[in-house]
Amino acid sequence: MSYQIAIDGPAGAGKSTIARKVAKQKGFIYVDTGAMYRAMAYYLLTKKVNPEDEHGIEENCKNADITICYEGGEQVVLLNGENVNGVIRREEVGNMASASSPNPKVRERLTLLQKELAKTNNVVMDGRDIGTCVLPDADVKVYLTASARVRAKRRFDELSEKGISCDIEQIEADIMKRDEQDMTRKVAPLKQAEDAVLVDSSNMSIDEVVGVILDLCEKCEKERDCRWK
Repeated sequence: MSYQIAIDGPAGAGKSTIARKVAKQKGFIYVDTGAMYRAMAYYLLTKKVNPEDEHGIEENCKNADITICYEGGEQVVLLNGENVNGVIRREEVGNMASASSPNPKVRERLTLLQKELAKTNNVVMDGRDIGTCVLPDADVKVYLTASARVRAKRRFDELSEKGISCDIEQIEADIMKRDEQDMTRKVAPLKQAEDAVLVDSSNMSIDEVVGVILDLCEKCEKERDCRWK
């Protein structure tokens, strides 16, 4: 029986960083669903699909083969056999992902792969609808968030360290716009699952957040042991 940890939350909340660390601590597989949607978005951009062209998105997504593998202990996202780790974190890709991810055909294709991975492996999976749609029966569910300003500052620092010129006010505006899009979309909107634990990381370190989630896992494991005895 596999063990599933679902981490949901808005853009820039630190889901991927936290999920990777939790997976490493637990010895689980980390499934970055956001990276899978970004890979799809990157593919659509290469095909010059307009973000508002739903039919174009549906037709083109059929030809995108997206998989996740591990090389040297690092997660690699493959798009039609090509490693796209280096391009899927761009701002334009993120914006396209927010526009294309609500499309039922896109979600249907990627959700199937995510569910299959979780059936046979102990996983930590992060995204926007993991606890509500992809893994509704996950053992541990967390809704990880932070204020829009804090999330913008984190992104600003990340880009600045890479030597990329950016405007924190514009980053914050983009984050707030994406929040609105993700929370109001018709298909699998971003929301906290009823049984998810809310964790606001605005004033927490990465290690503190990881510690909270590991404590939740320990509590869950004790409850599972009691049920099996």
